[in-house]
Amino acid sequence: MKKLNVAIIGQGRSGKDIHGAYFVSKRNVYFNVKYVVDLDDYRRKISLKRYPGCEVFKDYRELFKKKDIDVVINASYSDLHYAISKELIMHGLNVVVEKPLAKSTKECQELIDLAKKKKVFINAFQQTFYAPYYDDVIRIMKHDKIGKILEVSIRYNSLSRRWDWQTLQKRVGGNAYNTGPHPIGIALGVLDFDPKLKLVYSKMVHTLMSAGDYDDYCKLIISAPNRPVVDIEINNTDAFNNYNLRMIGTRGTYQTNIMNYDIKYINPNENVKRVPIGTFIEDKDKNPCFCSEKLITHEEHGTYNGNAIDVGTALFYKDLYLALTKKQKMRVTPEIAMKVIQIIEQAHKDNPIKRRF
Repeated sequence: MKKLNVAIIGQGRSGKDIHGAYFVSKRNVYFNVKYVVDLDDYRRKISLKRYPGCEVFKDYRELFKKKDIDVVINASYSDLHYAISKELIMHGLNVVVEKPLAKSTKECQELIDLAKKKKVFINAFQQTFYAPYYDDVIRIMKHDKIGKILEVSIRYNSLSRRWDWQTLQKRVGGNAYNTGPHPIGIALGVLDFDPKLKLVYSKMVHTLMSAGDYDDYCKLIISAPNRPVVDIEINNTDAFNNYNLRMIGTRGTYQTNIMNYDIKYINPNENVKRVPIGTFIEDKDKNPCFCSEKLITHEEHGTYNGNAIDVGTALFYKDLYLALTKKQKMRVTPEIAMKVIQIIEQAHKDNPIKRRF
């Protein structure tokens, strides 16, 4: 199997610690890091050791001179995603863009249309679609174990502060753009990518917890006709959150913190059938009481073998290899990534936060 040559733009948290970590891992049997671009001298220097045999550049435009690049990973600052990706496409290069794909729906559509025109590949790196727990969520929904799903709550919460570049709106920072593509992507999958899904409520606030001028509290509610309600929260002021995703069905509940999961549900046929009583209820001593019974329930607990960072990234790149070499359609598409941006863009429009930097 021939390995494909990769160029990575950016050696920050994502470019180095997610994409780069995969490329130097044993999981990677598909790609060879040929070129690395970073503005920082030290990061370029250590890249020479981290990716043996690679060339390093300060300016990504140096890549335009190369004829042996199969795909470029654009892990630059978020506010540069659109402009750099556009230039790469114009020069006939395949591109994977770190999320967010771009700032606006208009920019996303322009990149997608341009890639088609130039006959090159573009996609967004949204590896949560390949995480083991995401697959299990979709499986449980289809299996009907906990009944018809009424509500899905997704929480990416903590009690923490930030003061890096992703706290700045001018750099397309904020919880919605930084973290939002993960839970919003899950929401789209839970809603089966229904074309009628829409953002029905949003609230975005910059609290006193963090520096910058970004949304460190973000609440999004998304739904579609005859589909579950999906409640998303990305919040830096929540000290007691104990789950990342919870599904409430008509017969029980599923909950996960990404690595571990719990399910508790009932089988209606195993419990006494109840009919409504039009008068008061008494206990055995004739005292008024509330409804009370001992339900027969079932519980399941388990641990997932990996998460979005390790397994999800590896499966994304396997899917990418097949897309580039066999023209197979990937699980995540640029159109899905654009729908994510459409929701974020609408939330920002409905909740403008004053720019201070």
